[in-house]
Amino acid sequence: MRLTTKGRFAVTAMIDLALRQNNGPVTLAAISQRQQISLSYLEQLFGKLRRHELVESTRGPGGGYTLARKAAEITVADIILSVDEPIDATQCGGKENCLGEGGRCMTHELWASLNTRMVEFLDSVTLQKLVDDQLAKGIMIEDKPMVKRAISSAPVVKPVRVNAPNSVFALGNAYSKS
Repeated sequence: MRLTTKGRFAVTAMIDLALRQNNGPVTLAAISQRQQISLSYLEQLFGKLRRHELVESTRGPGGGYTLARKAAEITVADIILSVDEPIDATQCGGKENCLGEGGRCMTHELWASLNTRMVEFLDSVTLQKLVDDQLAKGIMIEDKPMVKRAISSAPVVKPVRVNAPNSVFALGNAYSKS
């Protein structure tokens, strides 16, 4: 069993959101920039998180996402399961047909027990605990959200306006009138 990037990225993005939502809704673009996660991938994940009522969205200028519940009420298991991440170490997906029509494999109970323990563990870790762990490590949280501005280090060069004909025909007409 391994946790794929879908589950990892969802948990990471939720920690980022929980850390910063006190300044208002957090944009996916800001999370994408800070966590180096594709914006389109985050949009897919947050669509699922919203459908499972873990986050709420606010539209328009100043919009973004906030947690739908308190961070202490959201567990890692909630996040992982909401993005369709299976927590299953069995080969059969818990259907007990590991050997096809032959029934369960000899290690089915071992992997099924591991599944139970994993879910229990992930259900015992809250988003608030993960946020507190980050704060204890000294993570710096900016007061204002990161906004990309259209500021260039190159000086602005204004185009030179020339009062002259812009074609051979206009030039010929200008001389024929004089």
